Amino acid sequence: MPHIQVPEGVPGIRSLVMFRPETGQYLYKLAQVLLREESPLTPAERELIATHVSARNACVFCMSSHAAAARELYKEDRAIVDCVIRDGDAAPVTPKMKALLVIAGHVQQNGKNVTEADIAAARAEGATDRDIHDTVLIAAAFSMFNRYVDGLASFTPTDPKEYDAMGVRLAAVGYTLPKPVSA
Repeated sequence: MPHIQVPEGVPGIRSLVMFRPETGQYLYKLAQVLLREESPLTPAERELIATHVSARNACVFCMSSHAAAARELYKEDRAIVDCVIRDGDAAPVTPKMKALLVIAGHVQQNGKNVTEADIAAARAEGATDRDIHDTVLIAAAFSMFNRYVDGLASFTPTDPKEYDAMGVRLAAVGYTLPKPVSA
C-alpha cells in the first residue's frame, strides 16, 4: 500500500507523477532524453543500463518495466536482458557494454566507486566520453527513480505479464506523461 494517497491501481512512478505532475513532468522528460533521444548508445542498451541499476537496487517495478522495454527493443536478442539481471558478468553483451555495466553498477553503489581503471577498461573496449557520460547519468537517475518509487511504496504489480504491455508502450512511444484521473 502506498505511503501517500495516489490514484489506486496505477503502478509505479506513474501514480507518483499523477500525484505531483508539476515535478513529475521533469522526471518524465529526463527519462525521455536519457533513454530515447540522441545517444551513441542504442535505446535497448540504455534500457538495459536502467534495468541493471534497478535490479541492483531491488526496485521490482523499475526493473520489471524497463526490462520489459529492453526486451521489446532487443527483439530476437531479448534473452540478453534476463541474463544481465541474473549475472551481468556472464551476459552475452559486447565487451564495451560489460564495461559500461560495471561503471553503472559502481554508480549505483556510490558514484565515488567509479575508478580510473573502470574508465580505462571502458575506453579500451571502444567507449567514448559520451557513452561513459550517458551511462553514469542513467545509473544516477535510475538510482533516484528507484528510491522515489520504493520510498513511497508505489503500487508494484506482482504478475510479470502485467509488465509486457508497459514494455510494448515504452518501446513504441517512450516516456509520455500519464493522463490525469477524472474525479
